[in-house]
Parts: sequence; C-alpha cells; structure tokens
Amino acid sequence: MVPTPNPSIQCRDRYGRGFYHDVTGRLICPVDYNWNDATVREAIRSYHPDYRVTSYSWPSFLYKDGQYDATNSTKAFLKGELLVKAVKHIFTSPSSAEEDPETLQPDASAETPSQVYLPKRRRTTGERRTRCDVAGLLQMKSVQPRALAYAAVQLRFALSSAGAWRIIDDDFDHNEFYHNIVDYFELPSSPDAAKDVENLLLWWNR
Repeated sequence: MVPTPNPSIQCRDRYGRGFYHDVTGRLICPVDYNWNDATVREAIRSYHPDYRVTSYSWPSFLYKDGQYDATNSTKAFLKGELLVKAVKHIFTSPSSAEEDPETLQPDASAETPSQVYLPKRRRTTGERRTRCDVAGLLQMKSVQPRALAYAAVQLRFALSSAGAWRIIDDDFDHNEFYHNIVDYFELPSSPDAAKDVENLLLWWNR
C-alpha cells in the first residue's frame, strides 16, 4: 500500500512533490538507490553527480509495493499499485481507479480490457452509460505494452515537482523512459525474458 502523504500534497502546487516530499520521492527514486538513507536523499536533492536520476534506472513505483529484488529484477515489475490505478484512471475512468479489487467482479459484457471491473451492484432503470471511456474509444480489447508505457510516463510526471509538462525533466527523459518500457516488452533479451513478458501481459489481462 502507498502511505498517505504527510504532509499532504497540494493539488495545484507541484513544487512540494517529487524529491521534495518523502512519499513521492520514494516512489520516483531509482531502484538502484536506497531512499531510506538520508545521505542518498540529500545527494539526489542536491544533484550529486554520483546520484543522477535518469530514465535508464527504473523508479520504484513500477514495482509492487515498491519492492525491488536485485537478484530477480523482473519480479513484481510493472505491477505497482499506483501504476494499476493510473492505467484504470486514464483508460476507463477516475472512479474505477478508486475501486477496491476485493469487492469487484469482472463485467462479462465489457468491450474494454478484462482487467476492468465493475462494482457488485445492478444499475437502476434510470442509470445509463452516457459516454464511452478512452479504452472504448480506442477499441482496446486488452492492456498492451504501449498503453502501460504511456501510463507510466504520465504517473512519473504526476509524482514529480515539474511545474509543467516537458520531455526532459532535469536528467530524466520521459521519451526515453517510454521507449525503455516498450523495448522491455518488444525486444526481450532471451527466451526467459520473453516468457516473463508473456506472463506479465497475462497478469494485466487476467
């Protein structure tokens, strides 16, 4: 679970996000660095050359519970809770991102990805689906690598302290970040890596 930010994060003031806030800093901290180490945190915040933050090191929010296993770098990769919420927020609806998976069930009639769930209740006669979600507009039948990469880029920007969108934020290149994730799926380095990719996509579309 992602802890409740303390101090709270302001919706309109982005300056207090990113590495200036302990919670968002932990989420975007490269897995190569130990955010729990005060010396590391200060080095990142002061742009120490030995602690550069680039798109070639995965941020911890990509991993389930932010847990990176150096002996198995693909374990829990691209299964982070906030990433799942970001995908739902972008491609289905903001409300779907807040739903509790334990109280939800698959919508058998949905034409959007099978990962999308609806609450266990019936619509009343007065309720109607008045507009199509992004997944429906794009005719998405499943969660695909480039959709995940796009959501990861948007989430990384949302967690950062950048005042406005820009491709390069200090040393971090969002365009490279996007393509690094796409390459992970589309250019696996070995048969075992290809199997990991296959299992990951099955997880997203289970």
